[in-house]
Amino acid sequence: MRRSRRLWGPTVVMTSLALVLAACGGGSGSSAGAGGTDPDGTVSVYGTEPQNALVPTNTNELGGTKAVQPMFAALVGFKGADAQPFNLMADSITTTDSKVFDIKIKQGWKFHDGTEVKAHNFIDAWNYGAYAPNGQLNTDFFSNIQGYKDVHPEDKNAKPATDKMSGLVAKGDYEFQVTLDAPFSVFSIKIGYTAFAPLPDSFFKDPKAFEQHPIGNGPLKFVSRTPNQDIKLTRFDDYKGDDKVKFKNLDIKIYSSQETAYQDLLSGRVDFMEALPPSAVAGGKYKNDLGDRLVTGHLLGISTIAVPYYVPGYNNLELRKAISLAIDRAQITKTVMNDTYVPADGYISQGIPGARPGVCQFCKFDPAAAKEAFAKSGFKGKLTIASNADGGRKEPLVAACNSIKNTLGVECDFVPATDFGQWRSIVNGKKLTGMGRSDWSADYPSIEDFLNPIYKTGGSSNDSSYSNPQVDSILAQADATADKDAAVKLYQQAEDLIAKDLPSIPVWDEMGVAAKSKNLKAAALDFRRMPDYSSIEVLKK
Repeated sequence: MRRSRRLWGPTVVMTSLALVLAACGGGSGSSAGAGGTDPDGTVSVYGTEPQNALVPTNTNELGGTKAVQPMFAALVGFKGADAQPFNLMADSITTTDSKVFDIKIKQGWKFHDGTEVKAHNFIDAWNYGAYAPNGQLNTDFFSNIQGYKDVHPEDKNAKPATDKMSGLVAKGDYEFQVTLDAPFSVFSIKIGYTAFAPLPDSFFKDPKAFEQHPIGNGPLKFVSRTPNQDIKLTRFDDYKGDDKVKFKNLDIKIYSSQETAYQDLLSGRVDFMEALPPSAVAGGKYKNDLGDRLVTGHLLGISTIAVPYYVPGYNNLELRKAISLAIDRAQITKTVMNDTYVPADGYISQGIPGARPGVCQFCKFDPAAAKEAFAKSGFKGKLTIASNADGGRKEPLVAACNSIKNTLGVECDFVPATDFGQWRSIVNGKKLTGMGRSDWSADYPSIEDFLNPIYKTGGSSNDSSYSNPQVDSILAQADATADKDAAVKLYQQAEDLIAKDLPSIPVWDEMGVAAKSKNLKAAALDFRRMPDYSSIEVLKK
């Protein structure tokens, strides 16, 4: 889910961002010879229970993102098929030094409550997301902006000096200026992440009321949410973006079992699933089940197993080496996942500019080396890998646990959580008692997005509580490097150090295999492992 970036020279106006994403392909899932489409039809998609209320600055997991993404329009959008960015709410983004950005927004865009989207709605939303007392999960995404440390002190017990970042200045109703602490070559695509979406004035008057009925500015607007049942959205007919939807209503159905959702898809009771359950993948069964309803795409994401430093006994490099060397990735991706995943041997998703093969020297199956490292570790006791039980994640992790057990001769158990929302609460609350699943899908197309949020000290998705001052220093240097190619090389240096520390263990990359029901004429898979809502067409009944 990252894209390549190009260097912008002096006085360059970015009305669009040209990107090249290598090895990117996919199928639309169109049904040849199908009948007409129904612009007032209803689409249902597979979902998992969100962790939090549907607020962009506090949503960073797939369950919530499936609703937040179509409800909010950011400055920059990304085309689902190839991850190419384009100006969405931005009319222009201009910089001469990759440090000071002048942003003009398009006029006449409305929030779902009818109020116009103006520059201050972006400024106020970003300040809210960054302000430490608000406790937003995505706060770290604003850390490049000048004045962030004033609203979010490094000392968690310190009172912020202010609630507004000095780097955000309104230049009128439809223009604002962003000043960063240092040049940052990724900023003009980073602001395409939903955390940078605008919020209406009504949010700041009553955030709790907003949580009960979110108001966005995207192609779909909120109707209702019933916990553990569904989230209902409907088309916003005044939406002015190029990514309009071609249907009327969206029903995100919450499932605790991916297997149940798949059976509902086959029978037409749910219309889209972005991933298939292990029972369908086994032996390639899904190919016969789905036929031309199979939807393929290129995903930009990676699956890892986080090894939390705060768990007694796990802050042990030899143990982490042993575990990683004991996992037979090739066998698991072939037999359990039926080649819908490929083994991972680095920390950057394949297809992201800057990704390199073989960065993780301990990500190959080597039983002898694994046993040697395990003996050096001196570890005693039982190993565990925890994950949410929904979403089809259990089977490959059970297989990984069995591979570890058979290789090292140590007990290893899979520990399920009830649902994805509960699972992320455990991880974010630093309550893991062993290893934990830690998948990542790109928020925007950059190698930076696979490193800063996950491995920087205090990063918003640093599931292992990893901290290496040298890594932090190199990441900061890379962030402050305006030249794209030079920045990528620095990010690669940081990845090399991370690979030596093994704070998380790369296991596999998902290829992108989805499915649509007989009710849809067309559907595509978004690079973020989501339905590409703008591609969906409903058949007339």
